[in-house]
This record gives sequence, structure tokens and C-alpha cells, in this order.
Amino acid sequence: MLNFRHLYYFWMVAKEGGFARAADRLGMAVQTISVQVRDLEKDLGHQLLKPAGRGVALTDAGQAAYARAEEIFALGQGIAQEVREAGSAPVARLSVGLSDGISKLAAHALLEPVLATPQLRLVCHEGEFDELLSELALHQLDVVLAGQAAPRNANQRLSSERIARSALQWYGPGSLVRKSARDRFPQSLQDLPVLLPTSHSPLRATLDGWFQDLGVRPRIVGEFEDSALLAVFAARGLGVFPVSELGAKDVGLVRGLRLLGECPDISEEVHAIWSRRGRDHPLVRQIVAAAHHASA
Repeated sequence: MLNFRHLYYFWMVAKEGGFARAADRLGMAVQTISVQVRDLEKDLGHQLLKPAGRGVALTDAGQAAYARAEEIFALGQGIAQEVREAGSAPVARLSVGLSDGISKLAAHALLEPVLATPQLRLVCHEGEFDELLSELALHQLDVVLAGQAAPRNANQRLSSERIARSALQWYGPGSLVRKSARDRFPQSLQDLPVLLPTSHSPLRATLDGWFQDLGVRPRIVGEFEDSALLAVFAARGLGVFPVSELGAKDVGLVRGLRLLGECPDISEEVHAIWSRRGRDHPLVRQIVAAAHHASA
């Protein structure tokens, strides 16, 4: 077994850059720390520190050990905090994965029913769809919100359900959304600077097909993975942008945006994906139930 006390002393020496500074920080004798670091090197079979001026530097083996020590003691600090929180009051923890392609404004609207939960600890991770599903399968996430259903994979044992389907709307700043542009929508999109989601979003392919069917060639001036960034840059006058009707509820948080037009024949879908453990999470059940009630 690795002696974690020896590892801790080595970690402190590496962080402080020398035995004397580490000893002063810990309130211990330099000789005591030096002996225990040498014991660690003996156990691991490699030199971890080497002289560097008046201090020490990490060897290649020491860099590997230090990187792991950073992770270990960061986790240790997290344990102490979680134990204090658990001992003082129950914490309702919810870890949500947000796929790159999903509208973050729509995600906020779907999570809103649980935001008033007492002692809520909401952790949101944004990432690639496949990476989030791997984290979900390892129980590092409780639920993933994505623009597509979970693929059939017997090894991951994931389930999914469509919890929202919302028609698309277009918004832009008042300087661009004038009466003539609204009257000529959607053909007016050809004359306006347009902001679109990136190809990560399933909605992008739908929009590209829609433009082609209309015979409209938009002047694309920006592409964003985050719908909230779309709204911010649009409000600063960069262009007009699409957002689902569900996400449009939060567009009002960004001042200066006006409705340009609606696309009832195009919709954005949001799927909730969970593992067996996530299915029983009370907040996940609440999110799904609230979404069903809203669409009923």
C-alpha cells in the first residue's frame, strides 16, 4: 500500500519548491520531511526530486507522481466539504449533461421546475454527445439533455425519452427587425446577417434543408454552439438568429431582441437520457413529469 502521508509530504515539497519552505508551511522539521520523502522514493523505486538552485525540481517520475497527488488531495478536500454539507443539511444534488447541439436557453426552461428545490446543488456539464453518454453510463451524470435519443447500446444500458418538441422562431435586434423584414419573412433572411448553430446541433441540418427548399441563401456571419451566445451577439447587432419557442421564453433576459418571424414547420427536439440509477432520481422524474405536463 502506498503511504499517503509520505505522498502528502512530497506533494507539499513540490508545491513549495523546497524542503525548507514545506517544513515551514507544515510546522515540521526539515529532516523529518526529507526522511519521509526518501521513503516514498524507495517505495516507488524512482527519484522524484532533484536539486535546483536553492530548492528542488521534479524529475520525470516526480512529475507523474505529482500529477496524481494533485488529483488525490483535491478529492480529499472535496470529501471534507461534502461531509460537512451532508452533516449540516441534506443536499439535493443533480448532475446534468448538456449536449453541444442543444439550445441552452431551452435547457434552462426544462430545468426550471427543479431550480427552486431546497438545498439544490446543480452541476451542469457541457460536452460532446458520446462523451456525455459515457459519463452517464459510469454514473458520473444523472441525466443528459440532447437533441437526439440514446443509441441502442446494450453495454451502456441507457434509456431516453423525448421531453420537448418546440417550433422555431427567429429573433434579432431592433435595428434589423423592421416591419419590412417581418412582412417579407422568411425571404427577408436573404437580406439580413444571419447567426446559426454549428453543425454540432441536429437543428443545423434541418435549417440548411429549409433554406434550400425556400431558395434562400442566407449571409451567415456567425456560428455558435451555445444558443445563449447567439442571443447575446444578436442583441449587440451582429445578426438575426433562430431559437426554439421553448428557449424563446428566456430571450427576454437579453434586452433589445424582437421577434422577426415563426417557423411552425421546423421544430427543435430535446431528449432526456438516463441510466437505470438516473431513472429513480427524484429530480430527474420531476423534470420529465413537468415537461409532459407542459406539452399536454
